[in-house]
Amino acid sequence: MPRPTLPYRLIATDLDGTLLREDDSVSGRTRDALAAATAAGAAHIVVTGRAVPWTRHILDDLGYEGLAVCGQGAQLYHAGEHRLLTSVTLDRQLAGIALAKIEAEAGPLALAASRDGLDGEVLVGAGYQVQGGPLPVVSLDDPAQMWSAPLNKVYIQHPELSDDALARIARQSAGSLVNVVMAGPGVVEILPLGLSKATGLSLAARRLKLTAADTIAFGDMPNDIPMFGWAAHGVAMANAHTELKAVADEVTASNDDDGIAVVLERLFEV
Repeated sequence: MPRPTLPYRLIATDLDGTLLREDDSVSGRTRDALAAATAAGAAHIVVTGRAVPWTRHILDDLGYEGLAVCGQGAQLYHAGEHRLLTSVTLDRQLAGIALAKIEAEAGPLALAASRDGLDGEVLVGAGYQVQGGPLPVVSLDDPAQMWSAPLNKVYIQHPELSDDALARIARQSAGSLVNVVMAGPGVVEILPLGLSKATGLSLAARRLKLTAADTIAFGDMPNDIPMFGWAAHGVAMANAHTELKAVADEVTASNDDDGIAVVLERLFEV
């Protein structure tokens, strides 16, 4: 018997604000919808801004054993093997120049940084407010320690500017040197130039012998815009940032109201 034609062969989901509810759990309905879609032959890939050390426990709890794109596309992680397949690091000298340009326009910033590797710590400088609950971090007494080992990204915060305003100033002043993304409330990030969730997802898809035409993507923040541009179909959550909704092919229910399941149940008739 021929295999049934699937609406999409690759399902890419962001984590925070998308697959995860506000309490960082995944609902039974969403788990069932994803299980039904994968049983039908589709592949599910998590595509998150979180680096691997902040993602592994979630994937393990889900029983997820496939590929995951982490660190805004910087890391390709095999969850079943607990192995980092590829990793892209930020040129630290270039990042320092970019930060100097941003501070020249915006004033002093509070900084944090994500070290490379399976066990890379998130380093937090003075004044930086960690978002997203009780995630493990290392507080720094000496700012120079932040630059002592390879990094995937640098986080920036400003005491007065909104996230959108800070991201806009950062792009205007340093966008020729680094990529700047707004990944969530209080989370503006400096990445290697050209890096995005789309580059990481395309690499993962090639390993699965799948293409953009096979892909439906779910997200909630502006850092998901490149992924929506790459995928055949982009679905924004009801709680999504207005910039993402503006480029989405459709808007579903919120992350707390099983928005992913709503779409998958319709498409895969489960």
